[in-house]
Amino acid sequence: MTSGSSERKTVAVMRGRMILCSFCFDSVNEEKLVDSKNYVEDHEAFFDLICPGCEDLNRPLIDDMLGSSE
Repeated sequence: MTSGSSERKTVAVMRGRMILCSFCFDSVNEEKLVDSKNYVEDHEAFFDLICPGCEDLNRPLIDDMLGSSE
């Protein structure tokens, strides 16, 4: 059986789409941070929830979003 990190899923955020591992995708859904179109409204709670690997994978987009909210 392969690890969950091999499966990537996406969610939409205000600046584009983020790629998540299966674990983070499931966590985001369990916390109800996405709507029916997989859009994340509360990106601060979202950033607190995702793993370091997903953070690194999406670093340019995360930096762009955090820089624009200041």
